[in-house]
Amino acid sequence: MKFSYKGKTKDGEVTEGVIDSETELSAAHDLRTQGIFPFSVKKEKGMKVKMSFTLFGRIKLHEKLIFAKNLAGMISAGLALNRAIEILNKQSVNEKFKTVLTDLENEIAKGGTLSGGMEKHPKVFSTLFVSMVRSGEESGNLPNALTEVSANLEKIYALNKKIKSALTYPMVILCAIFLMATLMMIFVVPTLVKTFEELGAELPGSTQLIITTSKFISGSPFLFLAIVIGVIGSVVFLLRMKKLEKYFDYVFLHLPIFGTMIKEVNSARTARTLSSLLVSGVDVTRALGITKEVVQNVYFRRVIDESIEKIQKGVPLSEPFKAHTELFPIMFGEMMAVGEETGNISKMLVDIADFYESEVDDKTKNLSTIIEPILMVFIGGAVGFFAVSMLTPMYSILDSI
Repeated sequence: MKFSYKGKTKDGEVTEGVIDSETELSAAHDLRTQGIFPFSVKKEKGMKVKMSFTLFGRIKLHEKLIFAKNLAGMISAGLALNRAIEILNKQSVNEKFKTVLTDLENEIAKGGTLSGGMEKHPKVFSTLFVSMVRSGEESGNLPNALTEVSANLEKIYALNKKIKSALTYPMVILCAIFLMATLMMIFVVPTLVKTFEELGAELPGSTQLIITTSKFISGSPFLFLAIVIGVIGSVVFLLRMKKLEKYFDYVFLHLPIFGTMIKEVNSARTARTLSSLLVSGVDVTRALGITKEVVQNVYFRRVIDESIEKIQKGVPLSEPFKAHTELFPIMFGEMMAVGEETGNISKMLVDIADFYESEVDDKTKNLSTIIEPILMVFIGGAVGFFAVSMLTPMYSILDSI
């Protein structure tokens, strides 16, 4: 039976969620076992509907973040690993994630390791996640490794959320413009066409273009919809093609405003991931190989490949990054060099990641302000083109009268 709860952790943080238990009393007991002191525990309603939506959904980054954080807390509190995963399994409302957690339980029950179980689910647990957990198991400090994983995921999640939030506004505006334009083509333009035909007005090329488009959309709405879906699907397909990846990545890197953000996002991810892995005890070559999988641009991955080759030849870690200032900012390589000189490169990488995450944060806050005038010019141009195209024939009719 599912129960929703609100409570406070040992650290004083207010939390809420859903837990699986037999009664309200046993649910409250399980929560206290997890280190959560409940304010309220109520029977969850409408759970079947909620689960049906998550059944075919993805396991979100935030769910993995909460899993790592809660697992670290329960193990630190003295709970056995298998019991801790069992509790998290009961608490999860995502059927897909519950299946994964059940597999982890079974793997550990058979004498396997947590990292070994995670490795069997590469689409859920990244190489970074698995490597840091394995390092924690080998060092006997799994809670700290999980805490480091959760901190890393939290930073990635926060950064992704800020970028998505900044892009939501222009996407909503563009979708609204497209919808309004389609409705005008279906309902407004045909009315004006009848007027032009009755008066025998001479139509310029721009007006004929709008009328032809209107007739096509009105006469074949399903074909038009299929073309729109096909175009969007083709763009997504092309963006995911490995053969074209380097060309798209090159274009994205040279886009105004967004190019700088892409460089700073990848720099932050490189520094944050590398720092987390080095702190967890992963050797530098392996850490770079995992970091390569985290960055999202082929040109950044090439630099990391180069750094792996050079490190094996005895070249300092910072040198390849200092040599590629067209991708990694000058400060990135210089601060890494300082970290190597002082013997505290992990701490320096954290500082680098914090700095560039802050830079991206500032840019995303200002992005709407920058994009707004561009959108206004675009909207003004589209409205102006439509107005001139449809009003020009009317003026010619008036002149002839």
